[in-house]
Amino acid sequence: MSHSPHHSHEHDRDQVEILDLDAEVLAGHLASLTDRLPVTTALRRIVDLGAGTGAGTLALLRRFPGAEVTAVDVSAPHLHRLREKAAEAGAADRVRVVRADLDADRWPDLGTPELVWASASLHHMADPAAALRRVHRLLAPGGLLAVVELAGFPRFLPADAPAEAPGLEERCHAALDRHHAEHVPHRGDDWGAALTAAGFTVEAEHTVTVDIGPPPTDAVARYALGSLRRLREGAASALTPTDLAALDRLLDTGSPQSVLRRTDLGVRTERTLWAARRP
Repeated sequence: MSHSPHHSHEHDRDQVEILDLDAEVLAGHLASLTDRLPVTTALRRIVDLGAGTGAGTLALLRRFPGAEVTAVDVSAPHLHRLREKAAEAGAADRVRVVRADLDADRWPDLGTPELVWASASLHHMADPAAALRRVHRLLAPGGLLAVVELAGFPRFLPADAPAEAPGLEERCHAALDRHHAEHVPHRGDDWGAALTAAGFTVEAEHTVTVDIGPPPTDAVARYALGSLRRLREGAASALTPTDLAALDRLLDTGSPQSVLRRTDLGVRTERTLWAARRP
């Protein structure tokens, strides 16, 4: 079945919103990862591979005030939003956007960057090992590749929630993990071994634990709503009718049980950074 333009437009808008909320809620954690990059010289040229709506691009612009960032993504709506955010931050002149499919046989000319940033993008690629070899060739000698991976969708609900289906969120994640094992096989890979195999020297590996406790801000509540909607897309077919009904009550913004009305939401996840040098 082909998606109607309306559906894909709506999906793009939802995706843009969730990426923006992720950037807002986890800005401090992202800054702590860019702060840990083993960079001692002033950078001029950075490439953000799979830039989304620009969370990494903007964090890198803040961390390296003398640098320009080339942001690469396949989605025109994502890049449009990234441009808007760069302009809002007064950094439009330091960002170049390139729309490209990173699974294509050829990549566009991305210059010779001193740093390549790839956050939550490698696991989406058809052949991550080939992409890593391309990045190795792309980087300036002595340049750095930063790979950031997420530990799946964050958790938002307490373990005993909701009352009528305790542990619902964990069951959704288990169903989604099975879905990903089939459709996103590289999710959760050990990028350290893959980086070494591609000729890089891994210089640092850091894991940042995110644990933002309740009560939730408005952004956290909307982030939970968007994330649980996405979780439902991947997990629905594996859930019992009881679990699905409980999840739909959480997602119904008009319901008294809506996540938007819960005071016990938090954000729990992990992000891991690998920093790898091209010798």
